[in-house]
Amino acid sequence: MIGRITGILLELAPPTVCIEAGGLGYEIDVPMSTLYKLPPLGQAVTLHTHLSVREDAHVLYGFSSREERAAFRALIKVTGIGARTALALLSGMSVADLADAVERQESGRLVKVPGIGKKTAERLLLELRGKLEAAPGGARPAGRLGSAGEDVLNALLALGYSSAESRKALDALPEGLDVSEGIRQALKSLARG
Repeated sequence: MIGRITGILLELAPPTVCIEAGGLGYEIDVPMSTLYKLPPLGQAVTLHTHLSVREDAHVLYGFSSREERAAFRALIKVTGIGARTALALLSGMSVADLADAVERQESGRLVKVPGIGKKTAERLLLELRGKLEAAPGGARPAGRLGSAGEDVLNALLALGYSSAESRKALDALPEGLDVSEGIRQALKSLARG
């Protein structure tokens, strides 16, 4: 198994990149999230990889983080999800967002990704439950505000605010607030726009 490649970025032909390492040029398929994090051509790059061996091809997939690679590996184990669909999911949402959608069982967030229908989204939610971890510093609010952050986020979502609006308001809150004060300040922040 090829677990990681470090080399010089030679070519970009989305979703494929070519990295020269040890005199060989490796063609690696990457999600768009990884593609956006790559350095300019001619610069050194390191990708965490997954090698897929099939009858007709050996395909190398690359990721900017171990968490992204772990999510890819969990996705391709789901019935009916191939590597292309897994790359599309990781291109359409971060690992933290995917883990959050699975934890909250929100199929609506998954069907926004091209190629993911309602039945596929429901299968993903069922088979991935408890198998994904959010990347450190991801979308989960619990760290800085503790369990109060999770309660504030749930309250804002229940009031009809979008996940993005709620998280933005939550990120602006100072540390050490209790739930009621957190909700009050988040609502003020959202009202100001």
